[in-house]
Amino acid sequence: MDSEDSVYDLTRPDRWQGGVIFASPHSGCAYPDWFLAESRLDAQQLRSSEDAFVDRLIRRAPDHGAALLTARVPRSVVDLNRGPEEIDPLVVQGGMPPAMNPRIMAGLGVIPRVVSQGRSIHDRPMPRAEAESRLARFWHPYHRALSGLIDEAVGRFGGAVLIDMHSMPRDALAHLPRPRPDMVLGDRNGASAAPRISAAVAEAATAEGFRVRRNSPFAGAYVTATYGRPRDNIHVVQLELDRSLYMDEGRIEPRADFAQFEARFARVVERLARLRPDATDGAIAAE
Repeated sequence: MDSEDSVYDLTRPDRWQGGVIFASPHSGCAYPDWFLAESRLDAQQLRSSEDAFVDRLIRRAPDHGAALLTARVPRSVVDLNRGPEEIDPLVVQGGMPPAMNPRIMAGLGVIPRVVSQGRSIHDRPMPRAEAESRLARFWHPYHRALSGLIDEAVGRFGGAVLIDMHSMPRDALAHLPRPRPDMVLGDRNGASAAPRISAAVAEAATAEGFRVRRNSPFAGAYVTATYGRPRDNIHVVQLELDRSLYMDEGRIEPRADFAQFEARFARVVERLARLRPDATDGAIAAE
């Protein structure tokens, strides 16, 4: 069985300031040799499903007193933002989820069938035992770490704020009127985070000149739905960044001005690290 440090990287701040956690479940790019050997796609094609470089954009979060959890396992191996029951019957022999949903039907279950542009990953369905082994090796360790961090934050600070970081293809916004948003904030229409927390996240981004849209076309998936419990003072906000702002989407390479974008977004990260789940007169702690 793979060790947990092959699944994710967990970086703790020297002093955790207030229960803020940054996570990136889709930026993993450590492709196992066995996976590359059995996939019908090459590594470059597989990488099209990554939230490439998002982990780099949030790497300074511990410097500002927040915990940081980033996946190493790639999304095309196991999708950490899906439930373990979201089994695609076209991927797993004899597999059938309790209920089909649009993600599974699109080939984006917990073990994905496709990457971007609908390109199939597998030549044939896998046995159910193989699927269960893959979840045990990758999915469960990540979620043990994430749920453990949230529980620890609640115990120490009375609550938790999870910023679940993602990226979106520029084409995902093509149907929207101009000017298009730079990022989409998802809180499941208020179900996963209190309004004061979501408002503070939006304000942290707009303070740096980013255009923010809420809950459309992305309102949040498994992580927001499962962990966001604002009545228990556990708040989860998903942030989707427009990839074209900092990377060449076709080549999956940072843009020449990546460092400038990283510095700009680092100021958003710094503001978000000051969020406080127990704040009553505003969600961000004073300097």
